[in-house]
Amino acid sequence: MGDAAAEHPLVPTVVVLGARDKSREALRRSFPRRRGRLCLVRSRADVLAALRDGMVDAVVLDLGTGAGEAWEAASLARDFPSIPFFALAPLRPADAPAIARGIGEFELADILAEGVDDVAQRELVLRSTFTTRFALALDDAAPVLGLETPLQRQVWRLVVSHGGRTVRTDEIAAAVKLTREHLSRRFSSGGAPNLKRVIDLCRLLAASELAKNPGYDLPDVARILGFASASHLSSSSQRVLGVRPASLVRLRPADLIERFMQQGKGRSRPGTPTARRRSPESA
Repeated sequence: MGDAAAEHPLVPTVVVLGARDKSREALRRSFPRRRGRLCLVRSRADVLAALRDGMVDAVVLDLGTGAGEAWEAASLARDFPSIPFFALAPLRPADAPAIARGIGEFELADILAEGVDDVAQRELVLRSTFTTRFALALDDAAPVLGLETPLQRQVWRLVVSHGGRTVRTDEIAAAVKLTREHLSRRFSSGGAPNLKRVIDLCRLLAASELAKNPGYDLPDVARILGFASASHLSSSSQRVLGVRPASLVRLRPADLIERFMQQGKGRSRPGTPTARRRSPESA
């Protein structure tokens, strides 16, 4: 049922500010097209625009030139805590104070040292990206949603691996080598939520995470995750979770999933509430 590559269908978007020729080539080796998409920018304003225009998984600030723009952009890390900011530096002794400042004052995620193996650099960034952390945080939620079969678990991993971005059911069906109709029937068996509702839930969980960032407002979150508008995000939140958008900021993912299950929101069509699985004691 699919292969390992199918379970990680997306490449991360990494915004890079102030890349010198040397560091730009190193980052391109670390993130070839199949492993990442580099977005090269020149100013703090460019970084902010990229963050608000679409999903950004990580930001890399090249400190090699000591450019003021990099330090100005570093201050954005506090407004976007869900997005890891990295400093790229040659790690000369003279750079130590700047590096300490970046880690302490601006809460940067880590330092990418020039000259380190390309694969090691990539893995350091990848394990901290928004999408990776989002997927890992939700991996254990499958049993709570009643997703217990190997197919259901595999599909859940595929859905969360998109980090809340739009994903179509036919794409998932192709990844697990089933027809869309066969996948839908098997996924919702045993009283589990249907696939469309699970995809909706995942998008709203991502919206909840992004909405907790001071640098994002509701229209930003809606745009990043592919909702037609903030109103569309709001109506989806009330339809799927039974909560207003303000609650997305306040509630934890576990709270939202609990509400989703308790209110029987797991079916796309009216009149088909999610069945509760009975325990052996109640059978």
